[in-house]
Amino acid sequence: MNFGPYAAFILAAYSLTTAVVVALILWVLLDYRVQRKLLADLEARGVTRRSEPPR
Repeated sequence: MNFGPYAAFILAAYSLTTAVVVALILWVLLDYRVQRKLLADLEARGVTRRSEPPR
């Protein structure tokens, strides 16, 4: 595959884009785990949603 005289720019752009997408995916996965732990903590303390009927 020949990118011509712009090979360095093209490869840098693809590399940076890949790094940003991977970082965003990791961030979402880590935040998901944190939010699940916080939700479990709230549920363990008896906090419910406003739309849920009282127990």
